[in-house]
Amino acid sequence: MSSFAAFYDASVLYPAELRNLLMRLALTGLFRARWSAGVHEEWICALLRRRPDLSRDKLERTRMLMDQHAPDALVTGYEDLIEGLQLPDPDDRHVLAAAIRGRADVIVTSNLRDFPAETLGQFGIEAQHPDEFILHLLDLAPGLVVAAARDHRESLKNPPKTVEEYLETLEAQGLTQTVSVLREYMF
Repeated sequence: MSSFAAFYDASVLYPAELRNLLMRLALTGLFRARWSAGVHEEWICALLRRRPDLSRDKLERTRMLMDQHAPDALVTGYEDLIEGLQLPDPDDRHVLAAAIRGRADVIVTSNLRDFPAETLGQFGIEAQHPDEFILHLLDLAPGLVVAAARDHRESLKNPPKTVEEYLETLEAQGLTQTVSVLREYMF
């Protein structure tokens, strides 16, 4: 198991397609995934606000399954760090605090401007867009990443997706560079 750790922000766990791909990537052993109860609550509440057709019970089940499948991912005991941190959006301090306590090397987020490099750099942490993060993984171990994406696509049953439909879904999540590389493999 790698010692490199990636902390997932709520912005990358909110979209189901991206969350599911990131979970499959977390299980490759290329890195250690990290998140917190605060991040879980943030993505769950955001989904419930925008998707009244979803139930809290269903999303709590997803949360439980994530925690079970990546047993060392849930970071605790970070709350004492929150007050001493400065970020453009004070509501994001819990993310940085948990990333620090979880010894993360990177925060994977769609909200890069909320995590300035000069602030994160003090803690040896970098913020990366999920497209950049996955692209780095593709450079490191293309076979594992392509296999994880293939497994993810093949797991989609309701409705199933063709390769092109799947890639279009990822592209809609902002994974344009990742999709460009995955197209070369046409899994």
